[in-house]
Amino acid sequence: MKVAVNRKDIKFIPDSSRVIARFLYTGDERALNTIRAVIEMSENSVLQVLSPVLRDYSLRHRNISKIFEKHFNRVAHLLERLKVGPDSLSISTKILIGSYFTMEYSIESAAFFNPSIVEHPDQSETGPDEKRVIFSFRATGEGHISSIVFRTGVLDKNNNLSIEPVGKMLEEAEHIRRYVYEKKSFKKKLSEMKDVHAIIPSDLILDRLKDTFTYGELRDCIKEARKSLHLTAEKEALFNQIIWLASSHYELDFSLDTNISERVIFPVSANEKNGIEDARFVKFVDDDGKISYYATYTAYDGTTVMPKMIDTTDFYHFRILPLHGEIAQNKGMALFPRKVNGKYAMLCRLDGFNNYIAFSDNISVWRNAKLLQQPKFPWEFIQVGNCGSPIETSEGWLVITHGVGPMREYALGASLFDLQNPEKETGRLKSPLLMPNAEEREGYVPNVVYSCGSIIHNGELIIPYAMSDYASTYATVNLQELLNELKSS
Repeated sequence: MKVAVNRKDIKFIPDSSRVIARFLYTGDERALNTIRAVIEMSENSVLQVLSPVLRDYSLRHRNISKIFEKHFNRVAHLLERLKVGPDSLSISTKILIGSYFTMEYSIESAAFFNPSIVEHPDQSETGPDEKRVIFSFRATGEGHISSIVFRTGVLDKNNNLSIEPVGKMLEEAEHIRRYVYEKKSFKKKLSEMKDVHAIIPSDLILDRLKDTFTYGELRDCIKEARKSLHLTAEKEALFNQIIWLASSHYELDFSLDTNISERVIFPVSANEKNGIEDARFVKFVDDDGKISYYATYTAYDGTTVMPKMIDTTDFYHFRILPLHGEIAQNKGMALFPRKVNGKYAMLCRLDGFNNYIAFSDNISVWRNAKLLQQPKFPWEFIQVGNCGSPIETSEGWLVITHGVGPMREYALGASLFDLQNPEKETGRLKSPLLMPNAEEREGYVPNVVYSCGSIIHNGELIIPYAMSDYASTYATVNLQELLNELKSS
């Protein structure tokens, strides 16, 4: 029997008017020419040029003059080459210079897809049987650069969604803080990386550093070490791993006067410069009852994909952490919402076409995995993977899956696993739960439905999903009906 799926009418559509103000740099020579030209202007001319810029763009960005000043500070070091002191410039001149090093970037002009959904930490002012939720999306703009954005809404007793007002003035984080490392803890993290010390003596790197150091200091130290070593391909790869470990840690703080729909997690580190992809958010409850929201995502630098993790409790402050160990690779890692038998548990797809499960004592280190699922039915012969974190039910761990079949068509399925031993599959749909229909199969990538995380509310499974990697929507499924079908399969 096919499980009934109720597609909802709400659509999340890309909006090219949603822009952020990004730093723009085209090289030292052009930058020097631009700065020189502005410095040579009279104060009156500066104000005449600056006034319409502020008038036009203050309607599109919160504190645009502050953004211009921040971007001026990023090029202020060039003033020394012009033999000009920053203190000699008026604030208007600094702001105008900063405006030339600023550009608008439309974060979702190309696509708005691969959503996940979690319960909002703030459930105030909701009625009986209502739940406020947070949707995360992968937003893609010019150059296929992906970022993470959010929407909020309230599900009523029938799981109809009322989207809460969407802010118009988008912002990147107000503060971006690089991690300050303690040498002792960093050595421990390095020891968790395979055979690093066996190939690169620690005294060439860490012994030259202070007890605490920054990413920049480590990078300079490695630069010097490279000069004293003849680097084989293996050594070069390990140097890159050390750099990756350090650059992957950072923290983001958003202003308290931003709406969550205005917060944009845009690529920061070098290993994610081409995109932050497919964040799978999950509400995690620790053994002591502490609630955190984690998201596993894929960092892409244009060549290599790397799994990373986001940690937040309030969606204002975010910690970005690397995931490492032998199985921290490829796409599609999805964390269980609690520990299982005293260990963190994770779904993953090591080889690109099978589902695996892993356990760890450390949420950042993943070493061993076991094969969990292989393609079994024709609609998933190419690959099978998860569509977000497992969901705990009375009958077992419910996992929404994706399968890829003929014509690279993506469909959603479902599987059930034992609560105490999630390595044991107890049920699996023989046919897809959801396939792209006529309205969903046209888009950025045709013939694809895909999700990054679902929840249960009022006896129904809420599945947000992307339509051909262009826009998103959601559907509901009667939970008991789905579980009954899984148990009988």
